[in-house]
Amino acid sequence: MEIQPGLSLGSPRDQRPPTPETDYPESLTSYPEEDYSPAGSFSEPGPASPLATPPGWSCHVDPDGQTLYTNQFTLEQWVKLEDEHGKPYFYNPDDYSVRWELPQVPVPAPRNIRKSSQDSETPAQASPPEEKIKTLDKAGVLHRTKTADKGKRLRKKHWSASWTVLEGGVLTFFKDSKTSAAGGLRQPSKLSTPEYTVELKGASLAWAPKDKSSRKNVLELRSRDGSEYLIQHDSEAIISTWHKAIAQGIQELSTDLPPEEESESGSVDFGSSERLGSWREDEARSGAAAHALSAGGQESDLSKVRQKLRKFLLRRPTLQSLREKGYIKDQVFGCALAALCERERSPVPRFVQQCIRAVEARGLDIDGLYRISGNLATIQKLRYKVDHDERLDLDDGRWEDVHVITGALKLFFRELPEPLFPFSHFRQFIAAVKLQDQAQRSRCVRDLVRTLPSPNHDTMRLLFQHLCRVIEHGEQNRMSVQSVAIVFGPTLLRPETEETSMPMTMVFQNQVVELILQQCPDIFPPH
Repeated sequence: MEIQPGLSLGSPRDQRPPTPETDYPESLTSYPEEDYSPAGSFSEPGPASPLATPPGWSCHVDPDGQTLYTNQFTLEQWVKLEDEHGKPYFYNPDDYSVRWELPQVPVPAPRNIRKSSQDSETPAQASPPEEKIKTLDKAGVLHRTKTADKGKRLRKKHWSASWTVLEGGVLTFFKDSKTSAAGGLRQPSKLSTPEYTVELKGASLAWAPKDKSSRKNVLELRSRDGSEYLIQHDSEAIISTWHKAIAQGIQELSTDLPPEEESESGSVDFGSSERLGSWREDEARSGAAAHALSAGGQESDLSKVRQKLRKFLLRRPTLQSLREKGYIKDQVFGCALAALCERERSPVPRFVQQCIRAVEARGLDIDGLYRISGNLATIQKLRYKVDHDERLDLDDGRWEDVHVITGALKLFFRELPEPLFPFSHFRQFIAAVKLQDQAQRSRCVRDLVRTLPSPNHDTMRLLFQHLCRVIEHGEQNRMSVQSVAIVFGPTLLRPETEETSMPMTMVFQNQVVELILQQCPDIFPPH
């Protein structure tokens, strides 16, 4: 076959990713007013080509009028030509090879699109796909944080901005900073590995309630494995389009689920012996015939085993589903304060009341009260007892060390999803304690305390009145106002996101607690 002369191809480095240039910002120093939606993100046929572009390839016409196909992953280029009968074929100028069809690209098959079963090595008439291939659903810069990992609640929320891509039923958050994303996005190979990858199959999406985050325009995404994410954007219009795109992706994938897959994802299944047995039989059969398989056949068999193992692990019920069905009791440690008080129908959590009564009964003159750490293993045993048994007796001999009880009480406050001083009030308390006038500083802190939600206010009243009684025995237990403030400052008061000036912030945290201890009778007058 003769090759037509005069082929001039551009450098692969000059080729752009499968999204148009208008989708990429020149700089990402702040939130974009517009996100990068799928407009123009379809692989379209070239103007001179009657064939639709195969998945994984992009098509364009160079200045010489030649139709170029570029592999979106390897940047390999092929030129489309026609023989004397007008039949199209493809030429690779790098190795001078020719083919009737473009090489197949091993990309995940998009939703609702059938795979082509044609052999790429056989010269055959290419037939266009039944519909055009969508390579990108949505992309843009979003704020995101992970709040639960496979059902386990994470203690802190770390908000950060990241480049977010919705493609093929998978939502991917990249680690790239906003400043480096603009250059890296033009060449996907420069992007770092994804930080989080969320499969929308079997996931759920809803607007996050206020107790999950004080920010506005926040979406809560729960994946099939029990992980939870919060997604936010300052623009209500942009976050609404993301909500629509993600919800549509979840709905489409749900309709594609086979009946047995839906029943597995929607029910609690601790593993079926019948399924496990069939799995072992398949493995035994594949093992018996393994010696007769070629290297390619062994890789295929290994891939099937991995797929079965993955499906088996995904069938495990999430922690949330077990709680909803009553198999797991709601925990005390790590539970939101308002939810815990509502569940116990008490203004102050029962565990806090029990700890304070036990400490005061053992004696407030014990040296290093709240400063000395108890045995960590025993504290964890007490925590497990509190979370799994409603009948807690702190007079039990296992909890005779008072430092175990004080350590468990501090651990309870540290593991609150939102601290006793809510995130929404943090900056106001810090600003108040910075005031120079002492009377104005005390008055401002007192007014802020009185604006707290009832569970926070009532729990704070009980705790600080108890700590004042501890300070009254300071000559015996060597716990001054400053000592108690240093112990409880970072535990009761912390910012929602880590700040650069954490040492100075910690100083102000301690000063807030110290001021409330000094002004406790005025801030929390007797009933």
